[in-house]
Amino acid sequence: MNLKGRDFLKLLDFSSEEIAYLIDLAADFKSKKKNGIPHRLCEGKNVALIFEKTSTRTRSSFEVAARDLGMGSTYLDPSSSQIGKKESIADTARVLSGIYDGIEYRGYGQSIVEELAQYADVPVWNGLTDEFHPTQILADFLTIKEQFGHLKGINFVYMGDARFNMGNSLMVGCAKMGLNFTACSPKSFFPQKELVDECRKIAAQNGSTVTLCENPDQAVKGANVIYTDIWVSMGEPTEVWAERIEQLGAYQVNSRLMSLAAPDAVFMHCLPAYHDKKTAIGKEMCERFGRDAIEVTDEVFESERSVVFREAENRMHTIKAVMAATLTEIEL
Repeated sequence: MNLKGRDFLKLLDFSSEEIAYLIDLAADFKSKKKNGIPHRLCEGKNVALIFEKTSTRTRSSFEVAARDLGMGSTYLDPSSSQIGKKESIADTARVLSGIYDGIEYRGYGQSIVEELAQYADVPVWNGLTDEFHPTQILADFLTIKEQFGHLKGINFVYMGDARFNMGNSLMVGCAKMGLNFTACSPKSFFPQKELVDECRKIAAQNGSTVTLCENPDQAVKGANVIYTDIWVSMGEPTEVWAERIEQLGAYQVNSRLMSLAAPDAVFMHCLPAYHDKKTAIGKEMCERFGRDAIEVTDEVFESERSVVFREAENRMHTIKAVMAATLTEIEL
């Protein structure tokens, strides 16, 4: 398997075998990390990390992964990058290609990271766009494989707003890797029909299904994984909260819902999560709407069935795999 020179923009661009390779490579890197075995496979290289949307997990994962691989990294936040403002995306890509060996982008439209990749002479990696979040899905799948020993045949349920990056990417990933995917939400929060149709074709080739469901109790029956995300995305106005809580309130992941899933079911979340009142936004919204939690209760979040912090750690191992595989030739 040789992915050297490839961009990592969305999972639709990769075969099931290539995705499996990246997950296995991440597991190998994780084992080396835990056992103190150096793996500086990209010694002397440098990467640029463009963050138009800030992040704790994504930034930390890219910086630590780069360091472990022997690379330097430069963090470019909205105030220190001229991308799209004083300098075009195409010009930015060509400038950075002459200085760096790889470019990460986390921000807004998928078209931006696609244009960066079009004009860059080095690999470009998607750290999150409005439409897709592929590095998160690799971390999720590594976590599921660690938990259950396999991916194929797992019953995976995504609760809440499935129209954007997480719903889209999880649906694509499940279709590619043979997990049975269910998006559970009101109809107005279902993924776009075109992508659903494409994923159903991919899933059929891999012996799995893609289902859209409005009934939470029905959706989680037999589920091995119940996954959710915050209901209001980064950058959306606070006024949206009232509408989302009214529309998605019935889709909160709580103990009653978990009890309807398979006995071995786990809870997953890409974080951050509003499971209590210990954050400024969580406190404000819970008090404003008379709730103790938003998309998931604290009881579920802190339970033994929750694997969210292992999932968060796995971001670093899978991002490391993506960078190493696209910057150098590796044999497992």
